[in-house]
Amino acid sequence: MEFMSAPWWSALLAIVLIDLVLAGDNAIVIALAARNLPPALKQKAIIWGTVGAIVVRSAMTVGVVWLLKIPGLMLVGGLGLLWIAYQLLADQGDGDHDGPSATTFWGAMKTIIVADALMGVDNVLGVAGAAHGAMDLVIIGLLISVPIVVFGSNVVLKLVERFPAIIQVGAAVLAFTAAKMVVHEPWLASVFGKDADLSSTQSATRWALYVLAIVAVLGAGWWNQKRQAAGKASAS
Repeated sequence: MEFMSAPWWSALLAIVLIDLVLAGDNAIVIALAARNLPPALKQKAIIWGTVGAIVVRSAMTVGVVWLLKIPGLMLVGGLGLLWIAYQLLADQGDGDHDGPSATTFWGAMKTIIVADALMGVDNVLGVAGAAHGAMDLVIIGLLISVPIVVFGSNVVLKLVERFPAIIQVGAAVLAFTAAKMVVHEPWLASVFGKDADLSSTQSATRWALYVLAIVAVLGAGWWNQKRQAAGKASAS
């Protein structure tokens, strides 16, 4: 693809749109992971969490052709992201936090980078596909995603501090993203179908999984909080 040609600009526009759509999930997970840190560390976690995510994503982009050959990658990533969505939701409380992401900078960094690595599969594949092998476009796409994620994380963090119920919404979004990764697993194409050719049964099966993932994560988070509250009540 010739540099600065019409197809080049068209591909760049597609990459920007992909970053705008998919960076929302990254912004949510960064904001939720950093929400319980001391104020002085929140912005540091957002910036370095984003840098770490971009480094991981850059390495994944370089090896995207190899990644495409890994069987079960989307399935494993989706299941892993479901667990992280639950952990972020279960990490709520009145000041007592068991998970390392709740109170320590490195704990938050670990959660952010692992989650972004799992979610980054969709972004890497989308950007690589839109770039049609042009590495200059891939690099530009990665650079564009940095300010989008940092800005989005700050916005989400401020909203979470003002409206704690957004935590449930964020967990639901991550659960939905995880379910989307699962339905796009090539191993499961016979069950969930392909985007270009979906039967009514396959479409219904996809939506059933989306709903199940969201209900499971929110339900498990609610049960965990109820169990912890009961334990504190009995201890006192």
